Amino acid sequence: MPSTRLSTRGRFIPALFACADVVLVNVLFGLVCLLFPVYAVWGSDRMLWVLVNISLVPELWWGLRRGLHRALQLDVVARQALSDVALHALFFLALLAVLDIETLSVRALAAFYGMMFGGMLLLRLGSRAMLKLYRRKGRGYARVVIVGANPTGERLAEEMRRDAGFGYRLLGFFDDACPDGFGGRYVGTLDALAGFMRRERVHQVFYCRATDGSGRHAAEVLRMADDTGADFFFVPQLSRYVQRNMELTTVGSMTAMGVRPNPLKSRVNRAVKRVFDVAVSSVFLCFYPLVYVPVAIAIKLSSPGPVYFRQERTGYHGRTFKCLKFRTMRSSRDADTRQATAGDERVTRVGAWLRRTSIDELPQFINVWRGDMSIVGPRPHMLKHTDVYSKLIDRYMARHAVKPGITGWAQVTGFRGPTDELWKMERRVEADSWYIEHWTLLLDLKIMIRTIINAVRGESNAV
Repeated sequence: MPSTRLSTRGRFIPALFACADVVLVNVLFGLVCLLFPVYAVWGSDRMLWVLVNISLVPELWWGLRRGLHRALQLDVVARQALSDVALHALFFLALLAVLDIETLSVRALAAFYGMMFGGMLLLRLGSRAMLKLYRRKGRGYARVVIVGANPTGERLAEEMRRDAGFGYRLLGFFDDACPDGFGGRYVGTLDALAGFMRRERVHQVFYCRATDGSGRHAAEVLRMADDTGADFFFVPQLSRYVQRNMELTTVGSMTAMGVRPNPLKSRVNRAVKRVFDVAVSSVFLCFYPLVYVPVAIAIKLSSPGPVYFRQERTGYHGRTFKCLKFRTMRSSRDADTRQATAGDERVTRVGAWLRRTSIDELPQFINVWRGDMSIVGPRPHMLKHTDVYSKLIDRYMARHAVKPGITGWAQVTGFRGPTDELWKMERRVEADSWYIEHWTLLLDLKIMIRTIINAVRGESNAV
């Protein structure tokens, strides 16, 4: 997301982060001097300290121009840290070459930039986590209005409210009229927008209306944003299931949006994901008996029946497979068609604990090792669900374009548990579609970390 204007003291936060970068780089360079004393830079070579800091200028300028992402996304932060380190290295090595300085060895440079990447990544993750905490206390927020009292505007508002750490304070919606059944705070027509933006000191305006042939309304709102010093964002009218990465390009003086291909269509990316799955599942299965033995004893003592529950589920490209779980319920004839619900009488006391801690899912590492599943991906559904929901929800079957996972983006963003209402499954499919279209290995790592944290805390949706 582009840079944003922050209220009150929040506008100085990017500058504080820039100062933290300067301190970090100088500390790390001093540490390199201690680790590689042969190439120490004290005395006659003190010029290197100056060059290290001069090389920071392009990175700091680019960082301030880029601004802060409202959402704390590990893959985005990692890419930013890597690009910042690469930019510094480019300028620093260029200066060394121009000035014909060979004081630092390749080992020293490698150590410096390796520590710089790790340090910047940790610094950015820590500082942005603190920033989100700061915003949750009602500070450093952006005052926002949405132009468009329609489903797109409502979806945008929902995303803004999803996490107070994003720092959005939505003041209301503007449109030609308030439609029947609209659930947002309708403020008024576009004629009242300019006065409202000045009076309420609006920082950002999001335009969510479908443009007419002339684009007159969008141009008017853009002019109002320019006149009041607010940032203007245009939100395209896309289905909630179409959330693919897009990039802007130009054709002459015209702007166009291009859709990037799904990452997992690449054979290289699929191979990387499979290698990662095999490596992690192999390590886990080496220690699996330590989990299996006590859990198996507890299950056998809790109720008669097998240790494993095997259920046919829909997998990659619609193929069925036997999904493994530790049995958490008493055996019943409708186990393959009836989903567990809150207070389900079939769930044993041991089973309730296994579900709450997600331990019941651990046998699926065997499915991963076999190739039926991935560690991260859309959760596999019962065959009955596939048959029913494929007829009710757009792009439902598209979630089978990748292997199902032990955990997924939907599960760590609040859509784990029973889907007793249609909208719950719609949101799960929406989250699965987003994951497929934005996959990176770092995103998988992020989902795994959040899954572990949720398992330690215990999940109320796990029934």
